[in-house]
Amino acid sequence: MLIFLVSCESAHFNDNKVIAHRGAWKSNDLPQNSLASLEKAIELGCEGTEFDVWMTKDSVLVVNHDADFEGMEIEHHNYQELLSKHHSNGEKLPTVEEYLLAGMEQSKTKLVFEIKPSKLGVERSQFIAEKSLEMVNALNAEKWVDFITFSYEAGLKIINLDSNSRVAYLKGDKTPAELSEAGFFGFDYNIKVLRNNPEWIKEAQDLALTINAWTVNKEEDMIWLLENNVDFITTDEPEKLLALIQKEAR
Repeated sequence: MLIFLVSCESAHFNDNKVIAHRGAWKSNDLPQNSLASLEKAIELGCEGTEFDVWMTKDSVLVVNHDADFEGMEIEHHNYQELLSKHHSNGEKLPTVEEYLLAGMEQSKTKLVFEIKPSKLGVERSQFIAEKSLEMVNALNAEKWVDFITFSYEAGLKIINLDSNSRVAYLKGDKTPAELSEAGFFGFDYNIKVLRNNPEWIKEAQDLALTINAWTVNKEEDMIWLLENNVDFITTDEPEKLLALIQKEAR
């Protein structure tokens, strides 16, 4: 099958702050992190869609939120073994390569690539980061992809390998100044962290760091973040946020 990809030179991504969390799955009763939820986020016109990445025992990068896929521990099974299970819609566990290629068929919605910290240790997390960067570069997907991770070490690995990569930190335990010094692109913190540290928003803006918040499903939080002019808002309900932004623009 021939796949025709949009060239990165012609990519012109949406600018509406909306990041679909694990794809647009909730309103459509789709499996999280499935190709179907990716396609729905693109159809909605989200600025980005987030997906979670693990590595199998035989070093295949796959897209799934939990450490297990339908009861099978991803890091302890080869990819072919994991193919014995399926998502509720019949999809198999997608590889990162398949996911990126599907996302790169368009140039409106960015792909927010979350590297999950390995349960096998920091070195494994750093290895996954290295393999993830290699995959993105091999597919010429750099313009589509922003990296995020809870693993500070994995984030630093990507930054050290490619200073042009966009990497945001998720854990919430670093100040904007610390992230800027380390070379991070921005932070992607839980909404509670930003509510407790609202001064970090202005500090990040002054340091030219991007600001994202997760997982924002309450309208009052969405409005507060919009009023503070954050760069991105990650939500399980992208339809609600898109409607709110359109309403606020009137």
